[in-house]
This record gives sequence, structure tokens and C-alpha cells, in this order.
Amino acid sequence: MAPPSPPLLFISFLLSLLALSSSAATVTLSLTPFLPNHPRSSSSSAATATATAASDDNSSWQSEMLNLLATSSLTRARHLKKHNSSASSNSTKVASFPRSYGGYSIDLGFGTPAQSLNFVMDTGSSLLWFPCTSRYACASCVFPKSDPSKIRRFIPRLSSSVKLVGCRNPKCAWISGPNAASRCRDECGSSGRNCSQQTCPPYLIQYGSGNTAGLLVSETLSFSGGRKVPGFLAGCSLFSTRQPAGIAGFGRGAESLPSQMGLQRFSYCLLSRRFDDTSASSDLVLDPAPGSGGDSKTKGVVYTPFRANPGHPGSAFKDYYYIGLRKVLVGGTAVKIPHRYLVPGADGNGGAIVDSGSTFTFMERPVLDAVAAELERQMANYSRAKGVEAQTGLRLCFDVSGRVDTMTVPELSLHFKGGVRMMLPLENYLVLVRERRSEAACVAIVTDDASIGPEMSGGPAVILGSFQQQNFYVEYDLENERFGFRKQTCKVK
Repeated sequence: MAPPSPPLLFISFLLSLLALSSSAATVTLSLTPFLPNHPRSSSSSAATATATAASDDNSSWQSEMLNLLATSSLTRARHLKKHNSSASSNSTKVASFPRSYGGYSIDLGFGTPAQSLNFVMDTGSSLLWFPCTSRYACASCVFPKSDPSKIRRFIPRLSSSVKLVGCRNPKCAWISGPNAASRCRDECGSSGRNCSQQTCPPYLIQYGSGNTAGLLVSETLSFSGGRKVPGFLAGCSLFSTRQPAGIAGFGRGAESLPSQMGLQRFSYCLLSRRFDDTSASSDLVLDPAPGSGGDSKTKGVVYTPFRANPGHPGSAFKDYYYIGLRKVLVGGTAVKIPHRYLVPGADGNGGAIVDSGSTFTFMERPVLDAVAAELERQMANYSRAKGVEAQTGLRLCFDVSGRVDTMTVPELSLHFKGGVRMMLPLENYLVLVRERRSEAACVAIVTDDASIGPEMSGGPAVILGSFQQQNFYVEYDLENERFGFRKQTCKVK
């Protein structure tokens, strides 16, 4: 279901905004997951160390949170599948923080002087936008333990470097399409007015769980180490639905942060998720430096090439990071998956992408059906916990009551082109749910079951979410067009 159109109040916001006057280094940022406050759960055994658990007092909260994340992951998949188009040798590090609705956030500075703003890191979209002006409004932005009034906003009047982007600016076409400049000329010619200062048309971007709308601005992006990127194209959003923070697009589009900064690679290591609020963070590293000899490999990292989507040149699927998924193994047994789901076809449908903006991995129903059948076969000693499945929105749950410390679960691994294998530890695909006196182990993968949402077709068939990437060093080598990873414990800051 498409998000609602912005109200008339938003139009007045746009009109008010029209009154606005018109050296590279590796950057490291802190990444933190978006997570709500709730009573922390204890983890005294090896089993609870490898699965997310909650006490009986927290069981209702946990089921609700898992259902929220499962539903949002599926909604995110629906958006990605149906999405429409609309140099130095020193790196920069930025802290990354986990947050409540499934993503990881970073803080960036915009303006002169810089205003610190919060963004969700998203490799599944390209535009970077921030909540803008003191009158910014966010509908349906009340999340657990969150306060929409405390959303950090960019105040244009406090910056001496902000400029509205004109419709004849080539960057306007990145968002409004190649005909933006011609439409501007046509309107100016028909009216006889001097339209040299005509602004780029307002944008309205729809995400899986909501939307955002505003005007494009050119502004200075700055980092804590002193590095500045002048003339950065960003969205100044005045109205959003279900978007309690800005979004930093890390996709493959020209407007994305990696493209505008000329990055040769970026990497991160996502902290293990325990669905509790935390101030801990790990590093997101932005590296504009070309590799030594053009093919520099990070120690211990294995690589699989990015693959092109052969669909229409204007398709939004071109913004995604496709990787060559060859097979899925359950306990060493290869699951039979039709080839059309593993490789994008001429129509652009099928294939696998990496998306930091999704929480749980999505698999189209025929893919997960095959994986689930093999899991059930190898876990025949455990019965299905269908009541927990209905409460959490997760497709496959097993009753492990009284057997948590001794339960055996087959290994789940993903094999990519080039012989690269990602072996997922239990905490990356299994969630332990305690409901009163029962316990269930749920596979943290979602699909298009009717109980969660309507059946989807088209677009990527597999979306590798952030939950499955936790405690992996993950590298997007843009210079050499490849995706790399290695298993490691992410450093907590």
C-alpha cells in the first residue's frame, strides 16, 4: 500500500522554504543500531549467548518487537521490489549506532557552522535527506520510547552556505529526471518571466514504511576530523511519515553519499543486536583512496563480484548492490532453488541484493519454502511453534521448551559467485523467544506470507538484511566492483 500524499500543510512549508537565500581523507563514522528502551535480558548460558532472549516479564514486549521488525522488513522488501525511478590515502571514520526500527544510524554535520544531524545508513536508496526547518512535521513517528519532537532538524537560516538547487542545475536531474531542465525552460518561455532562479521541483520519495518530501539544497557536509565536502546535494525535507530520522543513501545512484564523495570503498561492522537501547557503536569507514595497483584486498576478506541488473536503464534496481547468490546450504545440504530466483533476468526481476536498511533477510516464498522444508527435515525432533509464528510474524519457529541448552540447529550458509561462502552463526539467523513457560527458536527470515502482507512478485528475490550481517566486517569495494566480508567480533566504542 502506497503511503498517503503529504497534506496541504506541507505545500505551505514548500512555499516558505522558497524564501531561502539562495582536501580528501578516509572518514570513520560511528554506527549504532536503532533500538528502543526496554528491560535488558540476561544471558548466562551458551545458548542464550548465541540467541536473543527475554525474560517472562518481557515476553509480550519481545513478540511485539519481533513482529514490528518482521513486518517492517517485509514492507521494506515490498518497497525495494516495487521501487520506481524517480582523492587521498587517508580514510574517514564515523560512529555507527543501532536503532529501534531495525537500522543503524550515523551522525553527520551539515551547514556553516555545522549542525549535527542523525541519519539511518541505507544501501538500498541513494538520496541523503534531513528533517528541515523548525516546522518539520513527521506523521506516525511515535515509536517505542521515542519522541518525535526531539528529532534533530536542520535550520537553514543558521547556515551561511545553504543554497536551493535550481532546475537548470545538472544535479536537479539526478532526482527529477533528465527532463527537469527542459520543463524549466518551457515554463519560463511560456510565461515570459525571468526564470534564472527557478528552483528544482519538490521531491516526494516513498519508502517501504513511509515517505518524505521537500526541496533539494546544496550544502557543506563536514566530519568531526575537519574534512568538508562543499556543494553536497541533499534533501531538505519538510514533511515525512514514519521516518523518525534522516536517511543517508549509500546506493549506487549519482546522488548517493559514496558517489558524491568519490569513494572507492566503504565498510562497516554491525554490532550484534540484542533489541535493547545502547550507546555502543562501531565504525563506518569511508575511503576515497584508490587501492594499491587498483586491486588492493583487505586482509582476511573474501570477495564476490557485484553483478549488473540487465533491466531497463532507467530502473531504480540499478541503485541496488546485486551479488551472485549461487546456492543456500542447510546443514551442508544444498537447497534446490530455481535459477530464475538467483540471477536477475532480462526484465530486471530476481537475484540477490545487500541492504543495510532491511532488518531481517527477505526471501521470495518459493526460496524460503525450499529452505524451510530442509530445516524442518533436519529438525524433525522439534515441533513447529505456530502460535509464536503468528505473534512474531516470523515464518519458521520451533518449540524448544526445556531443551534450549541442548538444542541442535543445522548450519545455514550462503554461497556466492567465486566460491565465496558466508557461514551464518546462530545469532545471525536464529531468535530465541520466551513466551510465558514456553520457548521457541525462530528463523529470522521473512517472506510474503498472506498473514503478513500480499504476495509480491518482481524485483530482487533475496534481500540480505542487517541482522544477518551482524558481526561481519562488510566491504563495498566500488573501485573493483565487488562485495567482501569476513567474520569478526565488531569493536564496541
